[in-house]
Amino acid sequence: MIKTFKSIFMAAAVVMVCFGCSNEARLTGSGLSPERFDSVINGKPTKLYTLKNKNGMEVCVTNFGGRIVSIMVPDRYGEMRDVVLGYDNIAQYADAEHSPSDFGAAIGRYANRLNKGRICIDGDTIQLPQNNYGHCLHGGPTGWQYQVYEARQASDSTLALVMHSPDGDNKFPGNVTAKVTYTLRHDNALDIRYEAETDKKTVVNMTNHSYFNLNGDGAASATNMVLYINADRYTPSDATFMTTGEIASVDGTPMDFRIPTVIASRIASNFRQITNAKGLDHNWVLNTYPLEEGVKNKHVKGDLMQVAASLFSPKTGILLEVFTDEPGIQVYSGNFLGAKVSGKHGVVYPQRAACCLETQHFPDSPNKPQWPSAYLSPGEKYTSHCIYKFSDK
Repeated sequence: MIKTFKSIFMAAAVVMVCFGCSNEARLTGSGLSPERFDSVINGKPTKLYTLKNKNGMEVCVTNFGGRIVSIMVPDRYGEMRDVVLGYDNIAQYADAEHSPSDFGAAIGRYANRLNKGRICIDGDTIQLPQNNYGHCLHGGPTGWQYQVYEARQASDSTLALVMHSPDGDNKFPGNVTAKVTYTLRHDNALDIRYEAETDKKTVVNMTNHSYFNLNGDGAASATNMVLYINADRYTPSDATFMTTGEIASVDGTPMDFRIPTVIASRIASNFRQITNAKGLDHNWVLNTYPLEEGVKNKHVKGDLMQVAASLFSPKTGILLEVFTDEPGIQVYSGNFLGAKVSGKHGVVYPQRAACCLETQHFPDSPNKPQWPSAYLSPGEKYTSHCIYKFSDK
């Protein structure tokens, strides 16, 4: 009897261990449970997709909003760290009322702000939603970050997401088909390519809104990170975060990041641009883009071989370099974080727990003809290319 009891106990123990292994095997390297991303939103299925490379790097993406949920990269000691903020379940991403965020999203139709929510197309003024200080921000309250992309994972390292945006989506004209392709390369670079076509003249400006914390610690401020921006100029904004139309020099101002600079040393500045934004929340005019040529010809592209910006953590040794063919980059220092909303694994993100590096056309470009055009007409193809490359030193 005792022998039989021992046999049963041992068998039960084996089952429990195997069950635990099974549960553990279902988790991603960043500790995410894919099952928590399985849902149906607006009649469309959502999932979590995992990309990997031969170096052990991992990127997790949900097709809800095309959001990058986690990026696992090695630090200087070889320890894998998750370097982006986000949620560990689809419910929080979808609950814009109680947990609003653009964490990791593929933004569209128009990233950043459009003045008073208006655009003019062929003489007709179109009124868009006004969801941020009277302006249209990130495509409106139901921009693509709150919609479901169609997903196709071609390999372990590539994910293609397609958005079918109907004419009148958030009042934007034209039926637009947009595509975002994420490719995790073997040089530890996340390659992001955007494409879009329309059947009616419209505006398109896409970007990724990942919140980078290269310390791998979302519970603490990340202002110790070192920021570099390859830009002699930036586009000043007013108290409502709207660009004024001016292009100003960074010379002699706290907006000069041409020499790598600790973020904390600048965001406490009494410089009006920084006090208005409560930190960094501005667009820089990249030296990697020939601006004067780009204003004349919208098909001109920036130099993808030059570093447009970089971010470095002295704590982990992780370096992020950004390459883009876009004319600008919006740098946001997480000034409005700290709403006591729990992120991944229950971590509460404080103010300035991350920094966003959003490659883009300039904010409100459709209303500023002196800047590169963001208009898209039938028969044309919108393209944009961004590379986030990680290394350690």
